[in-house]
Amino acid sequence: MSGAAAPCTVRLARDAADLEACLAVRKEVFRLEQGIAEDIDLDGRDGDALHVLAVADDGTPIGTGRLLHGPGAADVTGGDPRVGALGRLAVRSTARGLGIGAALVRGIEDAARAAGLGAVDLHAQAHALGFYERLGYAPYGEEFLDAGIPHRSMRREL
Repeated sequence: MSGAAAPCTVRLARDAADLEACLAVRKEVFRLEQGIAEDIDLDGRDGDALHVLAVADDGTPIGTGRLLHGPGAADVTGGDPRVGALGRLAVRSTARGLGIGAALVRGIEDAARAAGLGAVDLHAQAHALGFYERLGYAPYGEEFLDAGIPHRSMRREL
């Protein structure tokens, strides 16, 4: 798995060090930038998730995302076993605008296909709807608040 257009490598997290790198990116973006509480970000699902990590050419972790599927994703996917849930997508501020977010989404979709899934759902922050729509995701349902931030549910068939 590689981010062709982005100046980085996108891959599945392979070990505890990779998971720590993913969590460090999330801490910087969600907790420090956006003010999201630690107990909301660290929701107890990371052990069951597939994590994707974007690493710059110099080895610096610059982005992450995760894929939940199966019973752990039922509250996001409506219990549909063929659907995975993309979440915790985060790119460090110094690496934004370079295509890394799109490369991470495509990496998560690759992981979903490899897991035998046929679709990916996500809860997008309202300001990011256009980003996900450009990647083929369609919004559904009403806007809702998550961690005090407006969100919409979105889905892409794979």
